[in-house]
Amino acid sequence: MATDDIIKDDNNNEYEDICYMCRRPESVAGKMLKMTGNMCVCRDCMQKTFDMMSGGDNPLGDMGFGLFPGMGFPGMQIQDIPKSQRLRKKAKPETAGAAGGEEAAEAPVFDFRKLPPPHKIREKLDEYVIGQDRAKKIISVAVYNHYKRVTKDASGDIEIEKSNMLMIGPTGCGKTYLVQTLARILNVPLAITDATSLTEAGYIGDDVESVLSKLLKAADNDVERAESGIVFIDEIDKIAKKKNTTSRDVSGESVQQGLLKLLEGADVEVPVGASSKNAMVPMTTINTKNILFICGGAFPDLEEIVKQRLSKQSFIGFNADLKDKYDNDPDILDKVTNEDLREFGLIPEFIGRLPIIYSLKGLDEAMLVKIMREPKNAILKQYQKLLALDEVDLEFDEDALAAIAKKALEKKTGARGLRSIIEDFMLDIMYEIPKDDAIGRVYITADYIEGKGGPRIEMRGQARLAAPQTPQISVNE
Repeated sequence: MATDDIIKDDNNNEYEDICYMCRRPESVAGKMLKMTGNMCVCRDCMQKTFDMMSGGDNPLGDMGFGLFPGMGFPGMQIQDIPKSQRLRKKAKPETAGAAGGEEAAEAPVFDFRKLPPPHKIREKLDEYVIGQDRAKKIISVAVYNHYKRVTKDASGDIEIEKSNMLMIGPTGCGKTYLVQTLARILNVPLAITDATSLTEAGYIGDDVESVLSKLLKAADNDVERAESGIVFIDEIDKIAKKKNTTSRDVSGESVQQGLLKLLEGADVEVPVGASSKNAMVPMTTINTKNILFICGGAFPDLEEIVKQRLSKQSFIGFNADLKDKYDNDPDILDKVTNEDLREFGLIPEFIGRLPIIYSLKGLDEAMLVKIMREPKNAILKQYQKLLALDEVDLEFDEDALAAIAKKALEKKTGARGLRSIIEDFMLDIMYEIPKDDAIGRVYITADYIEGKGGPRIEMRGQARLAAPQTPQISVNE
């Protein structure tokens, strides 16, 4: 009875069994022999045990554990293995198949009926992302077509190829936030990784397969959900092929080569609950055929490459354009071609696996002000909610918002720098307000942002008070 209670562990209803010897999950190793103590052994390991015991007169202690597949640490029972290193079981079909005992076709993880059309995806993105209208339109259509392909690809004899994407835009223009919002709208797992941390297998750094380990973790170790998720690789321009070098490019061209099979679609063995392969963690296989890969980068020198190409084309004949025609073109990155990307340092095979290429615009002062104020989770609304919990109202005047936007432009951090700037000015305010229950409202002015005074304070039931030199809530720049 006690043994039955152990075997009927609550985790077993949700997670796969793992072989006690080789640490492979049941989806990889097959059916397990479950023994006393909640110890499971796969058929391969059991057969190898019998073979070694019957092959000679060596005692059991001299067994060649190195011959076991993926040998881990023998001695840790399944209940001691952390959930982060255990796979969730696949969901069984709800209904039986047609009459005659045939099994029902496996339902896709992503339900096409719940997939919003492109205009609905765009409307949702508009609630959170300011500007970037063309990019939002492109990504809405691309994602809609991708998940149509995932759910309908099994029908018919025409195979629809995967459409991975390349986003080009300056730092802080919203590339990462756009992808995060998209994944939240679609309710799919998302993994974000930095291309600068990736290296060729065998060198210090993360292998390219580590991005799939992050995706599996985001899917709560559910392989099926992970196989319909999104992977965003940021700073992709940092793995451009290095020019004029004779040393091995382990973090550039070699990483591009390593990513090819992931982008194309392949069965990849990845560690569960870890970023690198080793004998102490279980392994599983993920098929990347239906994983959407989105790469993003600033590509700082790409504008000049495009300008040079366009200038050469237009500087011919009697009706030639002026040489500086494209110098101030705000849409210059919309004219990027595969040849420009190859000149930048991306290899042709890598470019070919990113068929959808689009750019995001740099943010100006007006857009930064809108970003602070208009989205559903705008940063100003967040601080207003924080102070509302102390029963204090917070207001920013228009000139203060413009001053904050100018500081972000000066730092060249885009929207990413807005929070840190506002946090600097709000720190002392949020520290001092809980001390005085009489404070009812705080006004942030341009003078306060520019260091010419302090915020204006309104006490409860009193007229508004000016506090240009209030020591306890002034910010020293």
